[in-house]
Amino acid sequence: MSGHRLVVHDGEPGLVLTVLPGVGYTARGPVLARPATALRAAGWTTRTVVWDGRPDFDVARRVYTDALRHGVAAAPGAVHLVLAKSLGTLALPVAVELGLAGAWLTPLLTTDRAPEVRAAAADLGASGVPALLAGGTADKLWDSALAAASGARVLGVDGGDHSLEIDGDPARTARVLDDVTAAVVDLAVAAARGGRAGDPPGP
Repeated sequence: MSGHRLVVHDGEPGLVLTVLPGVGYTARGPVLARPATALRAAGWTTRTVVWDGRPDFDVARRVYTDALRHGVAAAPGAVHLVLAKSLGTLALPVAVELGLAGAWLTPLLTTDRAPEVRAAAADLGASGVPALLAGGTADKLWDSALAAASGARVLGVDGGDHSLEIDGDPARTARVLDDVTAAVVDLAVAAARGGRAGDPPGP
């Protein structure tokens, strides 16, 4: 069984970001690190799950579920945001249950090992929880049609792989990273004001 630890960088106690990485893509990877750094600079407390090995689905599902439940229990009045990639999106159903906004990067939409993720993603619009789905057309785990019909904000990357990179095109990959970061920051602003990502500012 893979061990793990929770790394916390204290910021505003009322703004809490929980980062849930993939099995091989750690929180130091750019599509997680860049948005998390931006939000930490904006004052958010960050809680990051760090694995000591490569967890299987069952272990990750339990650890990520516990991380969200414990985070909410420790700061029940805070604004919570989830930033998750790949295996981290196993937490999508519990995030919806808890009413937590989430940025779900390269979610597990097509694997038969996580049907609950596909079901929760498909129903994001009805849940009323602010959400971002981001994935690339070269990623076999991405489902463009499901994402488009989900009711969430969608960032689709033409030719993007499971790391949201475009093979042979570093300039486009860099622009995608900028787009992902901007979308996550927008989601955080929406969550903090109790709205949806992309909503117009209130009066």
